[in-house]
Amino acid sequence: MVLLVVVVAYGLASFGTTEAIPTNLGPFLFWMVGLGAVAHLVTRRFAPAADPVLLPLALLLNGIGYVVITRLDGGLAALQSTWTAVGVAGYVATLTLLPRVRVIVQYRYLLGLAGFGLLVIPLVPGVGAEINGARIWARLGPVSFQPGEFAKLALAAFFAAYLVDSREVMRNRLELRDLAPIGLAWVGSLGVMVLERDLGSSLLFFALFVVVLWVATERWEVLATGGVLFVGGALMAWSLFSHVQQRVDIWLDPFADPKGRGFQIVEASFALADGGLTGVGLGQGSPGRIPYASTDFIFAAVGEELGLAGSVAILSIFVLLVGSGLRIALGSDRVFEKLFALGLTTLIGVQAFVIIGGVLRVVPLTGITLPFVSYGGSSLVTNYVLLGLLVRLSHEQRTATRRHGEPE
Repeated sequence: MVLLVVVVAYGLASFGTTEAIPTNLGPFLFWMVGLGAVAHLVTRRFAPAADPVLLPLALLLNGIGYVVITRLDGGLAALQSTWTAVGVAGYVATLTLLPRVRVIVQYRYLLGLAGFGLLVIPLVPGVGAEINGARIWARLGPVSFQPGEFAKLALAAFFAAYLVDSREVMRNRLELRDLAPIGLAWVGSLGVMVLERDLGSSLLFFALFVVVLWVATERWEVLATGGVLFVGGALMAWSLFSHVQQRVDIWLDPFADPKGRGFQIVEASFALADGGLTGVGLGQGSPGRIPYASTDFIFAAVGEELGLAGSVAILSIFVLLVGSGLRIALGSDRVFEKLFALGLTTLIGVQAFVIIGGVLRVVPLTGITLPFVSYGGSSLVTNYVLLGLLVRLSHEQRTATRRHGEPE
């Protein structure tokens, strides 16, 4: 069904643009069917008990994103197809090389160091690169990537493994010193924002740690402290950094400078308005008017050509992904698996909310990618590895449930 939807969408986009069947329809079919079949067969072989909706939902998001990117830029589409293959390879490697997720616990401190090390790589002279005002890129020879995308997986594993040992103490007795990890996460997220000018990643990492710590301790004080620190950090960033002030001003009133700083969000708003209920049709809109439509604003391109119906479909897919991840966390008996599944799900949910909310002017723009949909090699590969971890966790959880004879 996923392949049918994606192939039909690909053909419609071509008809809408060139009024002809796409010349590369055969290779596209071979590529999509081949990658989907490989991922499906590996899942059936190494994680047959896993939640069956996880992989199809991710492939559907990836396919729709590819169709929109092809519509916007053929060159980026070719790169995206390559990164999709690399991402599926990462998914396959995760399932085949990681028989049990709990193995990760013994490497928790190494993963913590690796996560923080990946965050600071863009600050290394000669390696880090600044693009569009944010220093989040690293270049090793001809290859450019975002280390922060891989850091989020390492830090999610570290946070979950760290709390396995300390959660009982913090649940029974929560003192001021026990809240020190939140303070460290707060300082670290501010450091990322200050040094790398990356508001989205700093928000993502801070939210990840607070949510996992809150669920682990079951204490409202954790959530309250995290909320206070978030508000304090946001006010501090707004008062100290001009680029944060500009994003807040654009968020509040983009029409104050519609041809300058507010141009991107204004064009996105008009695109969403033009889409109406069912959209103008694939290939019939003008999403190319929106700067960075294939990355930060791909949701606006979807909204213009597929309308409110297509936009709600994308939101529904993310809701299903998040719901599946939370179901895995709720069903896990072991603390690490429960917290790790929660952390991975939080990464998907918060990232989707932040970027879609930025396009819809619910929150200020942050410049992160929409998981599986936006163009971006680092993001796509990381999210496929994340998906592989969730599938492995789901398989373990369901296998344990069946072994104990309990209904699923």
